[in-house]
Amino acid sequence: MALILAGDVGATTTRLGLFDRAPDRPRPVAIRTFPTRSYRDLGSVVSAFARDPVVTGAEVECACFGVAGPVTGSRAELTNVSPPWTVDARTIAQSFDIRSVRLVNDLEALAYAVPVLRAEEVVVLQEGDGTRGGHVALLAAGTGLGEAALYAIDGRLVPMASEGGHADFAARTEREIDLLRDLIQRFGHAPVEQVVSGLGLVNLHRVTHAGPCVATEDVDGPDAPAAITHAALERRCRGCVDALGMFVDAYGAEAGNLALRAMATGGVFVGGGIAPKILPALLDGRFIRAFVDKAPPFGGMLAKIPVKVIVNEHAALLGAAIHAASI
Repeated sequence: MALILAGDVGATTTRLGLFDRAPDRPRPVAIRTFPTRSYRDLGSVVSAFARDPVVTGAEVECACFGVAGPVTGSRAELTNVSPPWTVDARTIAQSFDIRSVRLVNDLEALAYAVPVLRAEEVVVLQEGDGTRGGHVALLAAGTGLGEAALYAIDGRLVPMASEGGHADFAARTEREIDLLRDLIQRFGHAPVEQVVSGLGLVNLHRVTHAGPCVATEDVDGPDAPAAITHAALERRCRGCVDALGMFVDAYGAEAGNLALRAMATGGVFVGGGIAPKILPALLDGRFIRAFVDKAPPFGGMLAKIPVKVIVNEHAALLGAAIHAASI
């Protein structure tokens, strides 16, 4: 039986999976995780996956890869990988003898999974009262920040990619204005991704610490965001607690911004690798307070929108499989 190959290609982690077609949603046959920066390109990762005993010899009919970067036609470049990865769907199709290969933005891939997510795959931050048939918004902080929308068209939700994470950060308080100045001074610009992401946690850490940090001595190291998060959740470092609080505020505010831009009366979903790891901080009310903190009457409108965190770590992979199955 021919299978579907799906990929979730991120700056830190690449997940690949084989899926079997099923009536409700594709069924996973094998899923493997690879450190992105340990490979020179996507083809090398697919080759490693193909050597897995469970995968070897499988007949793949079609494939879809969600890529953390802008997609133009059959090509994409990963935004936060150095040296950059260029992914070409035609090269993958020819190299692995796959009839049809498609590339989509990673948030677009995740968006395809949203309509089939089960109750146990999400955590509710705000129950709300969503409009049946309304648009849906999706944002996900990980190594970077991705944003997408699902527009209700002719009775179905149609995912649309964006590069909203690279839009400008909207400071709301005096402290965030100081942060904005710091980002502009250091980088020359201040995209929201420089605040709401793993990279953003490090930037926030810099402005909330006047001296040494008990969490990490290497703030530029790859493990720094996780160390900052753990220290904040365990309340071992006041500066880390402060950084995570500013992060949650900015995340909630940006979610509200996206909900307004997309008129997402059907709901807002928060994905990515960070949200499940900081659930206690998201559930304490701070995120939703920032989400609804808009000028009247829009705060009231946002208070009615359901907000949920996606806790299925393979949701983007599932979405890529769903899209591949439709090709």
